Amino acid sequence: MNQALEQYFPILVFLGIAVVLALVMLVLPMLVGRQKPDTAKNSPYECGFEAFGDARGKFDVRFYLVAILFIIFDLEVAFLFPWAVSLREIGEFGFWSMMGFLSVLTIGFIYEWKKGALEWE
Repeated sequence: MNQALEQYFPILVFLGIAVVLALVMLVLPMLVGRQKPDTAKNSPYECGFEAFGDARGKFDVRFYLVAILFIIFDLEVAFLFPWAVSLREIGEFGFWSMMGFLSVLTIGFIYEWKKGALEWE
């Protein structure tokens, strides 16, 4: 039991320092900072004019579609970098596996293009 405690002691010290530091960073600004509230600071918007309309308005579906397409093709690039670096080690199997992955993504891209998902107007 003593050996386990010795192994986990640095982790406990680290967690203790993290908790103390977090508490200091939360409490210290409340004690040191000047509290001079006025009507402009207490207002929900500090942009110079009153809010108009509902903040929970609906967005066009195309925004979400573009975001999903960006994530898909961004992940494709994230997979390409390690693949390109280790291509010699992974050999022919790794090459054809990535070609299969890229072909599936290309087919999906062509499908989205044909459906007009990339057209904004």
